[in-house]
Amino acid sequence: MAKKISRRELMRSVVAGGLVLAGSMTPLKSLMASQLRPMAKRGPQPPGPAITRYPAVLADGKVLQPQRELEILHKTEVLVVGGGPSGTAAALAARRLNVDVTLVERYGYLGGLATGGLVLAIFPLYDRNNRQVIRGIGEEMMHRLDALKFGIIERDKAPVYPTVDPEAFKYVLAEMVLESGMDAYLNCWGVDAIVDSKGAVRGAVFESKSGRQAILADVVVDASGDGDIYAAAGAAFEKIKDNIGLVSRLGNVTVQDMLDEHLKNSIGPRDDMDAGMPARGMPVTAFEGHVGSPTPAPGINWLNMKGPVGDGLDMAELSRMELLHRRALWKNLEKARKKLGAEEAFIVETAPQMGVRLTRLLDGAKKLTAQEMKAGVKFKDVIGYSGTYATAPEFQIPYRCLVPAKLENLLAAGRCVSAEFLVADTLRLIPVCWVTGQAAGVAAALSVKDKCKPREVNVAKLQNLLRQQGAFLG
Repeated sequence: MAKKISRRELMRSVVAGGLVLAGSMTPLKSLMASQLRPMAKRGPQPPGPAITRYPAVLADGKVLQPQRELEILHKTEVLVVGGGPSGTAAALAARRLNVDVTLVERYGYLGGLATGGLVLAIFPLYDRNNRQVIRGIGEEMMHRLDALKFGIIERDKAPVYPTVDPEAFKYVLAEMVLESGMDAYLNCWGVDAIVDSKGAVRGAVFESKSGRQAILADVVVDASGDGDIYAAAGAAFEKIKDNIGLVSRLGNVTVQDMLDEHLKNSIGPRDDMDAGMPARGMPVTAFEGHVGSPTPAPGINWLNMKGPVGDGLDMAELSRMELLHRRALWKNLEKARKKLGAEEAFIVETAPQMGVRLTRLLDGAKKLTAQEMKAGVKFKDVIGYSGTYATAPEFQIPYRCLVPAKLENLLAAGRCVSAEFLVADTLRLIPVCWVTGQAAGVAAALSVKDKCKPREVNVAKLQNLLRQQGAFLG
């Protein structure tokens, strides 16, 4: 039985642990001092160079933004917009081919929904025969988590899928990005595309505390999750509304109320399951005091939330949803405390980002259909597999799903690639985002090195390089 700890004790241990570099006794202050150049002094600073401001103007009841020149923050060969599962995989894959890579992420950490969204289940990894079909850079990430205490559980236990610790995963991703030598910018929101006179994408515009700045690139990978850059550049897409939830973690819990059975080929409900108990990791739709599923950290569960269908591109709707979700999570906690083994439970964390599933699907050179998915159609331009999920078997993913139908110099990766809605419901999952991200990163690097458009990349060469990076193509 896990030892009960107070919230104060938990936070104290987390903070204390954060003051040293994991795996060593190097103080964080010393680490930062050795790596940040030049060192800044506390207190008032000398005035910087004069900056011309272009404030929006209110005229005749309309708000007008004057035309202005944007500062060019950086120039790169491959620009990856979004540091979630697909974006980190894309950036790491491209960097391994010795091209200049820049990764830009809207939050202050990497991993997207797999860390900040607290979607801790790593599925679908396996085919119907319990063979792991998603490998490559995603497998490397999990291998690093293997080496960390409380980093990951249920590894290599197919059909049971692994569960990760979000803080350990953030650390692993930060280490991999730092080791790679790529340029990375956090807390920057991609807000617009940069296109040339022929309509080809040449970079992206970002908003941050530094203002509105531009990054120029030879090839852009849109791993924003929402297709923000390809939509801004004018690519056609299908708008989607889907469930939007808010995941949380509970502490001081010595029980779980999600099934811990060995699931075969599916994490969805099955006929032989207890109808009153959802499968481990499954999102709950009604809060009746659920305490969730185990995580690598003792005494801490994660509680997945399905949430109602909503518009993930509507700020007002997202705002109201998040407020209502936080209310629901607290009410659920109060009910959970009435359960044996959860009397002293508390909320360790509510996810800092909402669990938006799908918003935009690219109109690509190829739209992967539900019929093709269910039939297991083979593609000459296969770049990876999805594992089996719910009622769908494992299936191949063609490269053309990452390529816009018309837009040049851009590739999509992650949940916003080209597919029918029923297929995208699987493509959005964490390991499958690794697959499309790694392929997009390798293809973007090939486009730069071979001086060709992304749609003209040599597919055989792409596939060979993916295999060299450990990807499974069948």
